[in-house]
Amino acid sequence: MKRVFSIVFVLIILGILVKACIRQDIPYTFPEKIEQHDLKEINYPQDEKNVTLDGVDYLQSQAPVGKFGGEIVISTIGEGPKTFNPCNTKDATSSSMAGLMYDGLVTTNPRTGLVEPLLAKSFEINGNDYIIHLRRGIKWTDGKPITANDVMYTYQDIVFKGYGNPSTMDAMKVDGKLPELVKIDDYTVKFTTSKPFAPFLRQLSYPIVPKHYFKQYSDRGESVFNAFLVPNTPPEEIVSSGAFKLKEYVAAQRVVFERNPDYYKINLNNQKLPYLNKLVYMIVGDTNNEILKFEAKEIDVLSLRGSNVARYKVREPQSDYIIYNIGPDTGTMFIVINLNNRKDKNGKPYVNPIKHAWFANRDFRAAIDWAIDRKSMVQNIASGVAEPLFTAESLNSIYLNKYIKGHPQDINIAKKSLAKAGFIDDRGILRDMYGNKVEFDLYTNAGNLEREALGVMVKQDLENLGMKVNFKPLEFNSLVNKLTNTHDWDMAIMGLTGSPLEPHDGKNVWTSSGSLHMFNQRPQNYKIDDRLSWEKELDDIFKEGALKLSFEERKPLYDKYQAIIYNQKPIIYLYSPTRIVAIRKKFKNVFPTSLSGLIYNLDEIYID
Repeated sequence: MKRVFSIVFVLIILGILVKACIRQDIPYTFPEKIEQHDLKEINYPQDEKNVTLDGVDYLQSQAPVGKFGGEIVISTIGEGPKTFNPCNTKDATSSSMAGLMYDGLVTTNPRTGLVEPLLAKSFEINGNDYIIHLRRGIKWTDGKPITANDVMYTYQDIVFKGYGNPSTMDAMKVDGKLPELVKIDDYTVKFTTSKPFAPFLRQLSYPIVPKHYFKQYSDRGESVFNAFLVPNTPPEEIVSSGAFKLKEYVAAQRVVFERNPDYYKINLNNQKLPYLNKLVYMIVGDTNNEILKFEAKEIDVLSLRGSNVARYKVREPQSDYIIYNIGPDTGTMFIVINLNNRKDKNGKPYVNPIKHAWFANRDFRAAIDWAIDRKSMVQNIASGVAEPLFTAESLNSIYLNKYIKGHPQDINIAKKSLAKAGFIDDRGILRDMYGNKVEFDLYTNAGNLEREALGVMVKQDLENLGMKVNFKPLEFNSLVNKLTNTHDWDMAIMGLTGSPLEPHDGKNVWTSSGSLHMFNQRPQNYKIDDRLSWEKELDDIFKEGALKLSFEERKPLYDKYQAIIYNQKPIIYLYSPTRIVAIRKKFKNVFPTSLSGLIYNLDEIYID
């Protein structure tokens, strides 16, 4: 649960926008094979290569040469992006759209999971030193060169100061210390960590931003910087580096991107990519509207859910689309319980003290876990296209604790757990030992029909225990504000993106000082003594795990953190959907992978 790029609450998304570059070994080992789940036989191209032409260090795609022109229309559920500032994204829509416009120093190979150069031409690792060599001759969209000054500014003035989303700053610290960064020359920088630090190289995927454009806002303070690049910013003002640049934003309708004619990636004929002229995000209200627009051929890609899978699969041979089974979702879906026991500045508890006494009781949380009918959720909501989930790592994570087998619903065990905690069944109404009726609110983000259906089922399951659950779908921004700022909530059904390759990406969720430590969110200057004993264990695990350099050393530690979450249940996992995605057959150079999804390589996709 986590974590990737920015750490954000998400809808189920089609893929992570990652690009493959030149392969180099990272300083710790991975298992030899990452399983591909039921994908059709696909001829994947070779890894991309460095090619220098007229003094410019291009990245050359090895995919078949395609045709230039046309557009692809994909959908996004909700209200659209909240910002185009890549440093301040806190939701999946904003993160993916900003990711189109701004590249990082490195990226993740979509097939192997290895870290590879992107804006960087190459990198060297000497002990605790990471020397990054930038591509020469590549430019921002306003024609100015991308240099080491932009890297220095991005990290020293934004990341290391915690501006925008502070998740990367949190994840980069070793023993509370940020790495040192020095400029060697205009195209070379060196990061130095205080200790060997396994996750560090992957953190360098953070988007590099143009100093000459961003600095005027960051110099005016964090609040000004965070308000910079709102969605209605005139597109012609935005300076970016990615394959696509913003062309048009129409609130609640669409976001249109156009190809960057000076992108640094080329095809085998040395022609500049991307092939597509436009990329259109159509903003749809909910998943039902998304399906209607796909059937009306208004959008080109559709993530299939539940009962839709069989219907679309039967029609596939006579259709204009092809369906791919990409395997388990890389994110997680869960119920999070508010364990916050602190007070606001006026001395008022964030959580009602009576409710907090319930939520803080491990046996109460265990009763909720045992009462949930995950099998019915999988069958009735996902139509069997999912698996029950019990772990904090996604089912395709190479760090998954396979010893956690989970359990079926058992109301009797749930009732015994409540009795152990001192709760009483008063003729079908659950009361605590003081006679208080057990009643609380359950939230999720409105418009996500899957989560709304889950909320209805959870409400029903818990009412079998005599609890009264007030299910309240809430506008997404309002819900995020409750979870991370005001803290006035009881329980919520949410999801987080995930990396199946790096548990440390979840540091800001699981460590007690993390910015997304939802179940026990603390102010920045929290007292370390406020930690629960098992929270201290999590802090220690994530500290130690980052300092171990081999998979074999790290795996037992991350197995242990998953066991702690499973036993303590501050977060209760529900199920993991299988990603089934349809795309129009006219699109070529589509190479789906279980790690990166379907359309991670938009710069290579073309229309035949």
